[in-house]
Amino acid sequence: MNRLIRLACAMLLLVPACGEPAERTPGAAVDTTTSTEPAAIVVDQQPQDSVIAEQRLAWVRQNRLDTLPIGELTARIGRTFVGAPYVPGTLEAEGAERLIVNLRTFDCVTFVENSLALARTAKLGGGYDQFKQQLLLIRYRDGKLNGYPSRLHYFSEWISNNEAKGIVRNITRELGGVEEREPIRFMTTNAEKYRQLSDTSVLRAIRETEEHLSQTPRYYIPEDRIASVASRIEDGDVIAATSVERGLDVVHTGLALWVNNQLHLMHAPLVGKSVEISELPLAERIKSIKTQDGIMVARPLEVRR
Repeated sequence: MNRLIRLACAMLLLVPACGEPAERTPGAAVDTTTSTEPAAIVVDQQPQDSVIAEQRLAWVRQNRLDTLPIGELTARIGRTFVGAPYVPGTLEAEGAERLIVNLRTFDCVTFVENSLALARTAKLGGGYDQFKQQLLLIRYRDGKLNGYPSRLHYFSEWISNNEAKGIVRNITRELGGVEEREPIRFMTTNAEKYRQLSDTSVLRAIRETEEHLSQTPRYYIPEDRIASVASRIEDGDVIAATSVERGLDVVHTGLALWVNNQLHLMHAPLVGKSVEISELPLAERIKSIKTQDGIMVARPLEVRR
């Protein structure tokens, strides 16, 4: 995302994870990994995660896929996870905020983040440690993990902050997007749904974020205009489905993928059991879901070394 989604899809995204918080997977290792950050970052992971990451990166190198445009590479990597289990609330582990690495199961936001982080790592010629650094950079405001409020919970901020970091470019407005003026306040309005918001300092920090986002212009492409701009959307573009729920910006995320000359969504769906490519083309899919009324589009940018 990242629990703004069973509550946010069944109501509708919860803190970027398409569903309710999930308990930490039994046996998951918690270790401390020192990266380029000045302080050690606590990483929650299992041994399989490093194996999966290295396997994907080796596959990219062996097939010279790192020469592809970053968006296409992101889509190719994402496609290797089709069929992987969907699990809601992947990031909502008990305890203090830490970098959670999970390449075994996905929610809609972690599917996007992991695919993009692996693509960026491949472009940099790095391995698992570089992947963790990229994941940290993408998931947290300004790439700094500083408690629960530092995570990019609202996906419109995920897009804007990752644009500021040079990771994506928000192309929604140039595709004909219209301004959305609905204030953002879903998390604090539903504070009882978030265990972290029982801490008044955390609640205050999230409210400040919401107030800032509410004052920042944001744009979306209404559902009835998606088909007309689909030809300008590319494989690997990040798609954020906008929400009809008051106070909530985005309810679902995925990656754009062209299949048989039609634009589809590759995603970890709330109503499914695994990562999939949508049966309906993107425009038809958005129209068919009552909780969604349009999309935002962010294009991955080539890695700056």
